[in-house]
Parts: sequence; structure tokens; C-alpha cells
Amino acid sequence: MAHQQLDHSFPCSLTIDLPLPTARLASAALQALRVDKELSPLVCRSFSTIFPFEGGDGSEETVLRTEYKATTNRMLRVAVNGFMESLSVVLGVMEELDVDVLGVEAKEG
Repeated sequence: MAHQQLDHSFPCSLTIDLPLPTARLASAALQALRVDKELSPLVCRSFSTIFPFEGGDGSEETVLRTEYKATTNRMLRVAVNGFMESLSVVLGVMEELDVDVLGVEAKEG
């Protein structure tokens, strides 16, 4: 596990790991979400896909990781709230239109 150094100009941080059914969906979500730039210079955000921590075979990067850094907790909260709205739209479209998501739902149902 990599050691993160404290960035004194951006002391508030949050990492969000979102497991998705396939690496293709994780990559598609990353591409869709990275298009929108952060509106404030007081917030930094980065996206990546990673291997799942547990479960699954671990052979594909199926987890979308979003890392936020901000100057204040308030700026972090505002940025993450906006991200969650965008994420909800992306996941809703995947649920409605993507065959991989529909296949997982059929197996679970």
C-alpha cells in the first residue's frame, strides 16, 4: 500500500471506491465522469481503476477509485455532492442500457 503524504495546501481528502461488475464498466464510468472538470481551484480530483480488494478473481480492474483533495471540509463536501449526482446519472444510464449490468441483475433476481 502506497504511503500518502499530507498536502498542506489541500489538507482535506476522501477516497471513494466503487465496485462495478466488469472492468469495461469501470472504465466507461471513469471516462464519463472525468469529462466534467472541477469548478473550483480549491478542489483536486483524480480517477483510476483498481483491482478489487476482496472477492472476485481479482484479475480485472473493476473498481472505480475517485480521490478528492480540498482546502476545507466544506469545499470537499460540495465537490463530493456534485460528484454523487453525476455518478447517479452515469449508473442510471448503465442500469438502463448496458448488457453487463442487466446480466448481473438477472442473475441476482
